[in-house]
Amino acid sequence: MGRPLKLSDQNKDWFLRRSISQVRSTETRELRKRFLIVCEGTKTEPRYFESIKRELPRNTVQVEISGEGCNTLSLISRARKIISSRISLDYPFDQVWVVFDRDSFKPDDFDNAIKSAEANGMHCAWSNGAFELWYILHFEYRNTGMSRTEYQGKLSDLLGEPYCKNAPDMYQKLKRIGNQIQAVARAKRLQRNSKEMSLPPSKSNPCTTVSTLIEELNRFIVQIEG
Repeated sequence: MGRPLKLSDQNKDWFLRRSISQVRSTETRELRKRFLIVCEGTKTEPRYFESIKRELPRNTVQVEISGEGCNTLSLISRARKIISSRISLDYPFDQVWVVFDRDSFKPDDFDNAIKSAEANGMHCAWSNGAFELWYILHFEYRNTGMSRTEYQGKLSDLLGEPYCKNAPDMYQKLKRIGNQIQAVARAKRLQRNSKEMSLPPSKSNPCTTVSTLIEELNRFIVQIEG
């Protein structure tokens, strides 16, 4: 136990420096936000978000990324288990996101997974048909659906090199030769079109809400770059 603080100490430089340090430490703890991003895929999506994570200031945001390799409904269940484990450790998340594609899943499964996630307080970064739609929007607007093979061919053309699905540097490539601001605007345009036509997510092809998660994370990147 330290010696009692004398009133005369409160005006000394060492006390003021210590007090400011303690306040800043408290403010940092209060400002820090915790994100959980649970991905359906085990490589493509996790590697993309890991790249973004490296640009985030650790004193204000913490991001945990999990690549589960399971289908949409199982993904929600897995996310709930991760949330429960952190709550028991008094380490809750401020935002939980599940990332998945329409892929070949039945329409009802896809729509129900989104409803289930939202009912459990989670956010969805879904894509119909594939996560790669988000990549393409960095270069152009597209309002017609494509097959998996067509996505790969299109991205190869846009990137000027063969598209590697699990490439660990896609975020950096897109940032260098694509336009993320335009990608967000194009994604929002697709979302508006879907809403205006009253289409459920399973019928909204192409469409993606990955842009919403990107905007949330970018709020912290702007802080460190500004």
